[in-house]
Amino acid sequence: MSNPFLSPSTLPYQLPPFAQIREEDYLPAFEAGMQEHLSEIDAIVSNPEPATFDNTIVELELAGETLRRVSLVFYNNSSAHSTDGIQAVEKEIAPRLAAHGDNIYLNTALFARVNAVDASDMDPESARLADEYRQRFVRAGAQLDDDAQHRLRELNGKLSELGTEFSQRLLRETNDSALLIDDPAELDGLTADDVASAADAAKAAGHPGKYLLTLILPTSQPALESLTNRETRRRLHEASINRGFRDNSNNTVGVAATMAALRAERAALLGFANHAELATDDQTAPSLDAIHDMLGRLAGPAVRNARAEAEQLESVAGHPIEAWDWSFYSEKVRSERYDVDLSALRPYFELDRVLKDGVFFAANKLYGLSFHERDDLQGYHPDVRVWEVREEDGTELGLFLGDYYTRETKNGGAWMNSFVEQSRLAGTRAVVVNNLNVTRPPAGEPTLLTFDEVRTTFHEFGHALHGLFSNVAYPLFSGTSVPRDFVEYPSQVNEMWMLWPEVVNNYARHHQTGEPLAQDTIDKLVAARQWGEGFATTEYLAAALLDLAWHELPPGTTVEDPLAFEKQALHDAGVDYALVPPRYRTGYFKHIFAGGYAAAYYAYIWSEVLDADSVEWFEESGGLTRENGEHFRRELLSRGYSVDPLEAFAAFRGRAASIDPLLARRGLAEKP
Repeated sequence: MSNPFLSPSTLPYQLPPFAQIREEDYLPAFEAGMQEHLSEIDAIVSNPEPATFDNTIVELELAGETLRRVSLVFYNNSSAHSTDGIQAVEKEIAPRLAAHGDNIYLNTALFARVNAVDASDMDPESARLADEYRQRFVRAGAQLDDDAQHRLRELNGKLSELGTEFSQRLLRETNDSALLIDDPAELDGLTADDVASAADAAKAAGHPGKYLLTLILPTSQPALESLTNRETRRRLHEASINRGFRDNSNNTVGVAATMAALRAERAALLGFANHAELATDDQTAPSLDAIHDMLGRLAGPAVRNARAEAEQLESVAGHPIEAWDWSFYSEKVRSERYDVDLSALRPYFELDRVLKDGVFFAANKLYGLSFHERDDLQGYHPDVRVWEVREEDGTELGLFLGDYYTRETKNGGAWMNSFVEQSRLAGTRAVVVNNLNVTRPPAGEPTLLTFDEVRTTFHEFGHALHGLFSNVAYPLFSGTSVPRDFVEYPSQVNEMWMLWPEVVNNYARHHQTGEPLAQDTIDKLVAARQWGEGFATTEYLAAALLDLAWHELPPGTTVEDPLAFEKQALHDAGVDYALVPPRYRTGYFKHIFAGGYAAAYYAYIWSEVLDADSVEWFEESGGLTRENGEHFRRELLSRGYSVDPLEAFAAFRGRAASIDPLLARRGLAEKP
């Protein structure tokens, strides 16, 4: 069989031909793609004509198509279906890809041509592209001397190896840390379906007759809300927070400390005081100081709110609480104060209904989209479903893939990836995928989502819309290829529709009776939004500030004891509250050690400033209307990185962003 990556796919929208792709195809495709890419670069460099936008910048954009095809598929699958074969390829190819990137961006002759392109008299998007390439070459080290470039290559290769190692160790550690239960009485409080799913998971892991509570990526585990057995809660919580810290072959904190030191050295080579300054140099945040000012403004009020919440939890519990008690008693307070039991809502949140009558319904009302499941098209795993997305007039827009169930080969968390990126230059339309980690129900039973999983489904689809709506000329600017501290903004905005009256009344129906979720329950959910914001903001800020602490280390610093470092960092930042551990601790902070968010986890709340302000605009402008959707799409979602993101926001909002809606949303505004 010929390698399916070596030519464009003939499937609709160039969907990768997953039925033909074998694990043994990846490495040869990577090798062929890198060789092809370097040949194309050599052709650009050796062109005897003076450098122009067309013969240099456009050719750069078109180069490396085979490498792009295999990379987009492989790096989704390395997270979504990370088999032993995939992991072996990833270990081998990661440092080679890093070296390949250096061969491009440290090519002095290529940089000279890029630098020589005259950007005058270009259309704005083309001028922006030429400037972006110049900046990327400089940030990559193109102006360094030979000795510094040599060391930079070594650092990039080692860091790529360590990032892969962190990810693969964490996957094994998360699987190994799942909590095995012998006695079903210890699972009291879970639904019958949850217990059955735990039994299925134990059987699949080789423990028939027992029960396995698998772990999701963040610290807080969903079962902690319902488990009545305090000892089971403690064991589950400690299994979660100790991941990566244990003295075994899956230890990740040593890898993390080494990565932080190497990143600091690399930043110094490139002229920055630390990695955080390097990482934030090309973000929408104006400076690292501005980021600290914002996080510091939020930290004190957030911790005070969390402490006030803890007092209420202890009042309900009748005894001092521990971190593993928080979710359980928080749900009791929510139930007593707002008469809302989130666990009792699951029968109203059946996955297909949430998707079709919730997520897709909102997209139809806002943007006129329709979704048509394509059973004739195959994904990379039997769980994956494929929908064709069409405009209101029937015009084809792209493909949306959904991969919703957890499995041993899938990393925790939720994310969006692209398989094909929209570009007018390349003549391509978007093919995107959403990944979640929903527990698979027992055979024949419906997939019932938690309230948080419903929110996550809406959130990730916001990323998908950002990719699908892309309408740019150049691949470099396509879809979600925007700064880290802007990329979460459209997805956070999309969360608002989950409780919008017209939407929630359409999808939240009992899976057996079809009875709609009672309006008074919906009203209580809306009223209860601020309950728990002290906890939520504190655990998030603790993670964001921990991230910055690791990446503000000066060059030459060695962290011998990551546990002590983490404890001191949280103390220094004013967020060391034992009842509210960070959303991610160092040992399982994949976002920053294997996920591209190093020194950028602050991005979620930086983006939320824009999100909260946008939600206010939608509410003031009539909500779920085609006019509003088209305005948001035209001015922002379709622009990718072809314009400055904050200029796109201002064009949508009519002004720069205000932090006040965020402070009000999170209960952090000063009381009059």
